[in-house]
Amino acid sequence: MSVQICNFPLNPRFALRPRSQTAARSTRIFARAENESSRSDQQQLNLSVLRFTFALPYFGKFLKGSEVEKRSLPEEGEQVFVISSSIGDSLKEDLAWATYVLLRNTSTVAVMISIQGELCVRGYWNCPGQMSKAQLHDWFKRKVDEIGLADVKETLYFPQYAGSALSWDILPDGTRSVFVQPLVQNTDESEKMDGFLLVASTAGYAYSDKDRAWIGAMADKFRG
Repeated sequence: MSVQICNFPLNPRFALRPRSQTAARSTRIFARAENESSRSDQQQLNLSVLRFTFALPYFGKFLKGSEVEKRSLPEEGEQVFVISSSIGDSLKEDLAWATYVLLRNTSTVAVMISIQGELCVRGYWNCPGQMSKAQLHDWFKRKVDEIGLADVKETLYFPQYAGSALSWDILPDGTRSVFVQPLVQNTDESEKMDGFLLVASTAGYAYSDKDRAWIGAMADKFRG
């Protein structure tokens, strides 16, 4: 229920006028205003219908933009699973599980987790096909440095990624949504960057508020 707050003062002369005079005058005012109000209401209705008619072709476009589209697998790109050899076995298992769950339970087609410079990359990526896993790992590290992903300090979400505003050429062709969650370690003096978690999807508006909160909780498990 909405409450309208009126800021104009009460007219004491009207408030203290006898009820018979007030009622008679109110009847005359109401009778005259009723005809004017009916004409005004009809005009407003006509304008509303006109606005609706002009806007109708655009409603589908706007409504579609807020809907989560279906994920499709990239027609081009390499399906990879690369993980830094220097990572301990326990952390490797956690990263392998996390990337698998993200690919399975969301619209994600590509996921990358970086922890203190060490990488775990899984899914479809726009990367060279004729490389060993060690070479591919080094290639991804160079790309991360070139893009500056390790320097991201704020959560980024691009629900309509088109590839023009960001030159992230490692993403698979057809990428429509990109979400980056930095791994920030809070210390007594400052915030230390531990890495990031990146997911990408071929669906537009792929990550809802609930999805992003869940991915953020997943990223928390890898903060130092």
